[in-house]
Amino acid sequence: MTTPIAVGLSAVIVAATGKAPYALETRQPDGVTGLPHGRFDPKGHRTFELGLRAWVRAQTGFEPGYVEQLYTFGDLGRELPQAELGDAPDGARLISVGYLGLTPERTDISAFDAVWRNWYEHFPWEDHREGRPALIDEALAPALSSWAEGGGKDAVKRRSRLQIAFGLEGQPWIEERTLERYELMYEAGLAHEAARDGRRRASTLPGTALGQPMISDHRRILATAIGRLRGKIKYRPVVFELMPERFTLFELQLVVESLLGQALHKQNFRRSLDRSGLVVGLGVFTQATGGRPAELFRFRREALAEGHMPGVQTPRA
Repeated sequence: MTTPIAVGLSAVIVAATGKAPYALETRQPDGVTGLPHGRFDPKGHRTFELGLRAWVRAQTGFEPGYVEQLYTFGDLGRELPQAELGDAPDGARLISVGYLGLTPERTDISAFDAVWRNWYEHFPWEDHREGRPALIDEALAPALSSWAEGGGKDAVKRRSRLQIAFGLEGQPWIEERTLERYELMYEAGLAHEAARDGRRRASTLPGTALGQPMISDHRRILATAIGRLRGKIKYRPVVFELMPERFTLFELQLVVESLLGQALHKQNFRRSLDRSGLVVGLGVFTQATGGRPAELFRFRREALAEGHMPGVQTPRA
């Protein structure tokens, strides 16, 4: 007997300021948020991307600009993302195609049941701009270590994964490993979603340490997008899709820092921009940032046509 397949579409739409990166989310009746999502209609949607854009507009009022396919999620046992996929055939295997979208501004979505939400509310352990969050070593590491030690023959493997993902015992913190860290939290029963899905909670840590949950596996999809974006800004100039037409180099640095969750070395960051040829000064100065007048720059979009497509360098402070 053939198992029916239902294809879902979900979008991680990101906007960023120097203070925080934001994801566009939909409010659910129970107060938990989710990503804009819906079922692909083979008759009504000519392509996956057009279907996705239609769902985002319908649920949030936002008109997507830059989007790219993120990942296809098809693990057995994924919970249906509720609502719009509720008409999936009985016993259908859900395949969810995720997309990543970038926008330079948080548009007004007040007419819809949607919100722009700081993604660090979902992943508080990911923001290291003011140093390594204390909650990692004071709360998460002890609980995860206890889970690792209880792994029997898998204990050594669990400890190794934990050390690499969370930068423990001399291992470096690698910001792109966002998904690995969330998946460890889920496997250990620490993520709220693990309790919802019937997994035993390994510890009774405060909710502020565990991050805000999302419906279905949307927090996993968001973690995938964060890791992808953190890596991609280093080898493709996608960060400029998040910037206004004119910006100061300090404003650009703050946006990069907010995305990475890392503080950067100001002088080395600017030297790398000078060498990259990605930005050009406009000869116009502003005092909006306070202090000495700062020159406004623009992204050299013509560099894309020249085949000159490096990302921005991210020298640590």
